[in-house]
Amino acid sequence: MAISSKVREQMQESSWIRRMFEEGIELRRLHGADNVFDLSLGNPILEPPEEFRVELMRIARDERHGQHRYMPNGGFAETRAAVASDLASETGLPFTGDEVLMSVGAAGALNVILRSILDEGDEVVLFAPYFAEYVFYVSHQGGVVRVAGCDSEFQPDPESLAAVMTPRTKAVIINSPNNPTGAIYPEERIAAIGGVIQEGESRYGSEIYLVADEPYRKLIYTDEPYPFIYGHHVRSIVATSHSKDLGLAGERIGHIAINPGDPRRGEFMDAASFSLRTLGFVNAPAVMQRIVARLQGAQVDVSAYRRKRDLLYPALRAMGYECSLPDGAFYMFPKSPLPDDVEFVRLLQSKLVLTVPGTGFGTPGHFRASYCVDDGTIEGSLPAFEEAFEEATG
Repeated sequence: MAISSKVREQMQESSWIRRMFEEGIELRRLHGADNVFDLSLGNPILEPPEEFRVELMRIARDERHGQHRYMPNGGFAETRAAVASDLASETGLPFTGDEVLMSVGAAGALNVILRSILDEGDEVVLFAPYFAEYVFYVSHQGGVVRVAGCDSEFQPDPESLAAVMTPRTKAVIINSPNNPTGAIYPEERIAAIGGVIQEGESRYGSEIYLVADEPYRKLIYTDEPYPFIYGHHVRSIVATSHSKDLGLAGERIGHIAINPGDPRRGEFMDAASFSLRTLGFVNAPAVMQRIVARLQGAQVDVSAYRRKRDLLYPALRAMGYECSLPDGAFYMFPKSPLPDDVEFVRLLQSKLVLTVPGTGFGTPGHFRASYCVDDGTIEGSLPAFEEAFEEATG
């Protein structure tokens, strides 16, 4: 056998998101790009804001020596300080650069966090629906996934969390705004999660981290302030990236931020720096670090994504689809009109519309449609959505 049996097994279970995207490439080859409507991948369509181009050109013209050399594994001090200053302003907490580590996107950040805190066999709780790759991140770092549930509005259920926690629970991961649902977890629900974690720590005599994956934190459509996790559990860590809020998915730049109130934050940051290096990332990209240090207040025009949401959502509802209105991110998670969500996604695919089955997010019976696409793709998909619904329910 040429490859690892573990990797072979994971490849067979691999992300439906990428699988559908790759099938879309073949469909476009067969039918023409204009005839295929791909809502499978969360690949941000909005270009970076003008501030990014200005900073990129500034860096390109800067002839100082050492611009592209190694820096401390955690990142440039000035970049970490800039991120910390922004976090302090938003949260009211005394963040400094010592609580921030620059990462290779949010995915890199999560792998660094898990590598730093997990021993073999430690358990990580996910709330379904969850981003499918979490399962592999946990497995890669020797952990075991336990799954808690959400209610009908895709809000995490604290009682379900309490039921799946064990003496081996080491972390709970939440994702808000959520991929695949677009739901934002409100303050009171996060507070309840924090309370359950603290009860678990007391019961088992352990330390459990609350980890928030927040790449969509600035892509929200409500006027309510964003509910940060830091005030609800002292052992709290955020992983995030600028893939979505600055339209820089391909540049792989993000950060880790640990609660300034965690008494063992220094120990964690040392472990995270070591993990960043030994996982092979070594450090986050130097050019992107220098740029985002000056762009902490910038972001793409979120109203463009809100407008796309408001194009797709009422159309699907009018056809008869059951669906919650997303409050953030750029995904919709309707109920499948067929009991078998994979079968329904295949029905849509036969009509040249690509979505992702809810099975891939740990929640069968739904499907995900990504609306970070051009308006023509959304509009072109609507007749097929209607035909598929009628066939499925007729």
